Amino acid sequence: MSLKIVVYTSTGCNYCAKIKAELKQWGYDYEERNVIENKEYFNDLHEKGIYSTPVTFIDDQAVIGYRPNKMKQILGVDEEKLKGSNVEGGDKAGITEELKEQEQIFTDLSKEMLDETYDLVCIGSGPAGASAAVYAARGKLKTLVVDKAPASGALAITHKIANYPGVHEELTGLELVDRIRRQAKEYGATFVKGNVQGLKLDGEVKHVELPDGVIKAKTIFIAVGARGRTNKLKNEEEFAGRGVSYCSTCDAAFFEGRDIAVVGDNEEAVSEASSLAQFAKTVYFLIPGKKLSGQASLDDLDGHGNIEVLMGHKAKQIVGEENGKLEGVLVQTDEGEKTFNVDGVFLYVAGNKPATDFIGDAVKRDEDGYIEVDHALQTSVEGVFAGGDARRTIVKQAVIAAADGAVAAQGADKYVNKRKRMIPQYS
Repeated sequence: MSLKIVVYTSTGCNYCAKIKAELKQWGYDYEERNVIENKEYFNDLHEKGIYSTPVTFIDDQAVIGYRPNKMKQILGVDEEKLKGSNVEGGDKAGITEELKEQEQIFTDLSKEMLDETYDLVCIGSGPAGASAAVYAARGKLKTLVVDKAPASGALAITHKIANYPGVHEELTGLELVDRIRRQAKEYGATFVKGNVQGLKLDGEVKHVELPDGVIKAKTIFIAVGARGRTNKLKNEEEFAGRGVSYCSTCDAAFFEGRDIAVVGDNEEAVSEASSLAQFAKTVYFLIPGKKLSGQASLDDLDGHGNIEVLMGHKAKQIVGEENGKLEGVLVQTDEGEKTFNVDGVFLYVAGNKPATDFIGDAVKRDEDGYIEVDHALQTSVEGVFAGGDARRTIVKQAVIAAADGAVAAQGADKYVNKRKRMIPQYS
């Protein structure tokens, strides 16, 4: 018996594109219903109490949001059979260009790689790791990049980048970082999927430990990102897609003429509040502390008369009925608790701890887990570098992380080739 699969999407929604691509890869046909292009589809979801895309209906079961593992479970997708198979509708030709490029960039760890000794191993393939690979591979260093989840980093899940130098058009974070990865691969870098579990840094050849074996390296660049949030709001998961959202591009139209809350203190929260103000009746901008983080500025909200900025308002709980209708958000203030009665809550509270636990005491870290480095980004161990979100910076930006990668790669070149100083790369 064939399954009826219907995917509700929005124009410009990166996760909608990914779900469609994966359904094709798994060999399933589907009907797409774009809620931006067709008001009837928009109303269909509204009537079901769903205010988010993507939503995938598998027969009568709804999967709200980007949840590929849940969908594979429902569909009974067999990962082993899928590898190398040409099931009907699931041939490689049916996969979107984005997934093709991902497949071309990343490969599985092989025995040959374990036998090799690399000049540089980058742990993490975000803007720092990928940029380091560009410079290292172009400088003729044998370079390997290891990443356990290439599409899940802070930049990769960013919906819109509009300020990266030299890139005039707006693009998603995944599109930007994949451009850097492809450039590095063209110069000769190798990218593999793998979960680094530890480091052994004694001796001239260092060891990067994975479940499948040990990678040997002369130098290492630790370019892991920050952790996502570990503490969700109470009831957040229950109302995800039913009033709780994380993307204005995907879901703003569902809240036209309604009251909503934006929770966060970073640049993304400010930008999204501005975008949502064009749809919502009122936007309550709930900022947990007394100031914004990084380079975020409330000046960017000038001209929006329907945004109410509230400092010192820490969201604690999503409020709603048992039947799934969101009613508001409970907030802690200096005066006590207060409930804002809203139809939607957009959350932009980023993780802020570096994902460096796997390192242990191999290199020096501070009390928050950030790796201590010198002016050349070298750690307490010679030949081991760290950058991006793995070290403390004044502000977290993709361009800064990319610059860290360039510095670290040229530091690795100096170490491997026993130079007295770094030699900058020119054309």
